[in-house]
Amino acid sequence: MSDINERLLAAVEKMPAFPQSVSKVLKLAGDINCSQKDLVEVIKRDPVFTLKILRLVNSAYFGLSREISSINHASVYLGLNTLKNVALGLAAVGVIPKSVSNRLDMGAFWLHSLATATCTRMLGLKLGVSRDDAAEYFAAGLLHDIGKVVFALYMPDEFEQATAKALEPGASLSQCEREVFGATHADIGAMLAGKWNLPADLHDAVAFHHSPIEMASQLLDCLFAANQISKRLAFGSAGNYEIEPFPDRIRERFGMGMDELIADLSSLDEEVENARIFIKLGEA
Repeated sequence: MSDINERLLAAVEKMPAFPQSVSKVLKLAGDINCSQKDLVEVIKRDPVFTLKILRLVNSAYFGLSREISSINHASVYLGLNTLKNVALGLAAVGVIPKSVSNRLDMGAFWLHSLATATCTRMLGLKLGVSRDDAAEYFAAGLLHDIGKVVFALYMPDEFEQATAKALEPGASLSQCEREVFGATHADIGAMLAGKWNLPADLHDAVAFHHSPIEMASQLLDCLFAANQISKRLAFGSAGNYEIEPFPDRIRERFGMGMDELIADLSSLDEEVENARIFIKLGEA
């Protein structure tokens, strides 16, 4: 194994693991025979987590017309996939060590991630994805830049060097990271997705969010477009200001370019605002 890979692996290994209840939820949800009842039972064993999920479900983010008072109710209303991805999103926010804020502006980081998550979900719905499956699009957007957190925490000097380089006009953050680390935040993010046993679709979304041409999928196309839109609209900070043009395939998928797509997402601001509850509850 190369020295670079060993250093990256060592950094990933230092990242905290998910709480046991969330690891079990991910494992169960990946089982084709998993029932709603099994999933609910695992979540109910963690009362603090149960409370967070219920607060999220009853927030403006979901905008339900009646109050949901139990996880059983939540699973019926939301669907298994949404419940799994809500648990995953809250857990991912919750396990990130607070010390990262010494090296990374987490307010700006999470705002960019939330805007990308919200936009990815909206684009998925626009393409006809079901509301339950769109929860995975949201999770992909929320976690796409998670590799930056690993760099900031465990390779801080190089991270500072790469981000400083990336602020130069025309610089690509991924290119600067490759020069400094020998790898990008997408590479180390994919390694973390492996450690956390994230579902294959989410692993690939983290790994290829800057190179959608390498792996064709509707989820990746939505994530790539959403990431560029969030940068164009200056939601938080993605570490650099370079907006990558849409590849032809993505323009064809939506039947429009970036400016037309942005005009079509008129409720994005409001939905990002409602999604802030994820960070508030996750960090609590």
